[in-house]
Amino acid sequence: MGIKSISTSKGSIAVLRSQIGAHKRTAKRSLAAISLAALLSPLHAQTTPAPTTATPDTSSATDGQATTSAPADGARRTGPSRVNPPRDAVVLPPVQIRGNDETEARRLSTAAKIIIGREEIELYGDTTMGELLKRMPGVTVQGRPGRGGAPRMRGLGNGYTQILIDGERVPRGFSLDDLSPEEIERIEILRAPTAETGARAIAGTINIITRGGYTKHVNDLKLGLGMENGHVAPNVAWSRNDTAGDLIYNFSIAAAHNERSNDVVNDTLTENLSNGSTVHQTEAVSSTGIRDGLHANARLQWRGSGGDSFTLTPMLATTHNSGDRTSRLTQTATGTPADLPYDRSTGSTDARFATARLAGVWVHKLDDGASLRLSANAGQSAWANDSTRQNISDLRGVVATSNQHSEQHDTTASVNAKYARTIAENHSLVTGLEFESNRRNETATTLQNGETPLSDFDGNLTASSLRTAIYVQDEWNVTPHWAAHAGVRWEGIATTGTVSADGPEVSNQSQVLTPLFHAVWRPDLTVKDQFRISLTRSYRSPNLQDLIARPSINSMFLNRGANDEVHPDRAGNAYLQPELATGIDLAFEHYVPGGGLLSANVFFRQIQNLMRSQTALETVTWADVPRWVARTQNIGNASTQGIELEAKFRLSEMFPDAPKIDLRSNLSLFRSSVEGIAAPNNRLDQQPDGTANLGADYQLRGWPLKVGGNINWTPSFTTRLSDDQTVYQSNKFVADAYALWTISPGYQLRMSVSNFAGRDYMTGGSLLSTNPQGQTLRETTQTIAPSFVNVQVRLEIKL
Repeated sequence: MGIKSISTSKGSIAVLRSQIGAHKRTAKRSLAAISLAALLSPLHAQTTPAPTTATPDTSSATDGQATTSAPADGARRTGPSRVNPPRDAVVLPPVQIRGNDETEARRLSTAAKIIIGREEIELYGDTTMGELLKRMPGVTVQGRPGRGGAPRMRGLGNGYTQILIDGERVPRGFSLDDLSPEEIERIEILRAPTAETGARAIAGTINIITRGGYTKHVNDLKLGLGMENGHVAPNVAWSRNDTAGDLIYNFSIAAAHNERSNDVVNDTLTENLSNGSTVHQTEAVSSTGIRDGLHANARLQWRGSGGDSFTLTPMLATTHNSGDRTSRLTQTATGTPADLPYDRSTGSTDARFATARLAGVWVHKLDDGASLRLSANAGQSAWANDSTRQNISDLRGVVATSNQHSEQHDTTASVNAKYARTIAENHSLVTGLEFESNRRNETATTLQNGETPLSDFDGNLTASSLRTAIYVQDEWNVTPHWAAHAGVRWEGIATTGTVSADGPEVSNQSQVLTPLFHAVWRPDLTVKDQFRISLTRSYRSPNLQDLIARPSINSMFLNRGANDEVHPDRAGNAYLQPELATGIDLAFEHYVPGGGLLSANVFFRQIQNLMRSQTALETVTWADVPRWVARTQNIGNASTQGIELEAKFRLSEMFPDAPKIDLRSNLSLFRSSVEGIAAPNNRLDQQPDGTANLGADYQLRGWPLKVGGNINWTPSFTTRLSDDQTVYQSNKFVADAYALWTISPGYQLRMSVSNFAGRDYMTGGSLLSTNPQGQTLRETTQTIAPSFVNVQVRLEIKL
């Protein structure tokens, strides 16, 4: 029976009510199952090795027709769809529910993605993007709990997650933690790549959209004060949005000062398996770090007649990091003691980073309804690093010193052109061409014990890369039940540079063709359940540092003698090839009244040409004997798969007698294996068995007070890098809470406590090796880093 006959028959209306009731009962059962899974996630993730992560979408629509909301100018469109009802259909009156634009935009996109809006961004008063993103489905961050860190989707390590700002790749050296959450309008997390956003996203893409692009008046000032382990951390942020005639302008400025204790204890146990002797070394390191940061961005948008627009988006970021460290190295032995490289050590660092970027976008509407988008981007980044270290041996009266100075300058420029038009009403065709160049100039000097062991590599070094891409994609509303998104992208990268000051120029070239397909199926238009599938090819390209890198001498062995395999030097490899991944994503999404969501997603990736750091004994120019050197190599194939469950809803909308508590939970489980390395734990680098979040928010009745909390958990895991080497990371348990007091319409006071159940964070590993006497040694290392409670108090003022 069609929708029209249902709307005109009383008996059919009864049937419709019965169907809606059945769907509600099904939703409650599904909700209970997924919520229980999330609540029990720590136990389940510890015993189940495997699965995935999820991602949402951005558009807005009504029940009858869905149209993609336009992204902020400067950001790339990420592939949504338009769903038209049958021509003879009678649209039923809409049901009034609590709105959620981000959830509705997620539902309407053909390419699956997660969208985080301003409300969720500012909820906990996070001062770093890492702390904010760790609560998202399938996202993990590296480093100590409560300290932010680089975000990784699906647990995969550096380089697998594509990071964009306003649709453009971030400059090298830029950390998302340099960007204040106050400058972010929304965050889009894409599970699988599209031809338009780029295929360098084996794990997925995180696209940060900066504030601006709307006409409403905004003038917000936020004054914050943080406290961690007795150190005060002030911060301030100001955001202004307004109009002046045809001009829409926005700017955001954020500044922060942070001082932290970075104490660690390093333990190394060396066991001689041939004679049973042991040597246990412990290094206690006391250090402090000071970080000052300033970030500013603006968006100036002119709208002309006929829908044309021109947008300028300048951005500036600068950070200064400095620190001092002292350490003492002690040793106990049951056999012949080994010579300590030093008894105590002192050192200091001073690092400065600055980047400036200017992007311009012109959108022109053509007479046939098509549009042409031209954009250009130019940027400059600069680093200056100074470090000193003294390793002092009291017994031998020896002092080994190291002084390093380096300066780097990166210049980037890109030009993109995109043409989009609607074909035959149901097809949205997009094609584009991209050029991006990057040039690096580097000057460095290394003085070690009064000598220059890296003199062959000091001086002015240069490297450059040129990336060219062309793509075409079609978004097709096949029927009211089906929508498809197909595309193909070709990308080529050419890199050249010098490995040593007087050495020959080396080059590396690679190209990748990536077909991509996404589809969504809505079996019943009277409800919002839908199924998704994505078939994609993606890749991970080696960065300039992996290809062309000046050698780095391990700081524990500051002499021209030997080092050990646990503490290798590092150098580049100009012959690396990109990793290629073929993947599939399958998802089911159930949207509940009031903007809630239940979803399940599974994924699989088959990876070729896996890149991994490998350590080998090499004859080098900076030492009198062979040294252990780590270089990134292509080592073979690997695979990864996973499952993600997500549930978010208001409790009272599922159970009428329950309080109005907003619940959010997600559980992601991962598994991977690397061919040629024996199981167990032959996983991809830094990928845990899973991650889980459970959070809740509650607005107190009769009080201008909202409270909430979140628990984030990642289990411990061991990774086998080779048959002789493993690395270990302890579990991470991070508990956060906040309280928001609305003093008046123009003033709010927000207090947040991050990592209030702070525990030590441990990493380590084990390595089997052979000494010059042919004896087998097992070296076990462990680093213990304490974590601390972080308290933030912030006054939010609407001027």
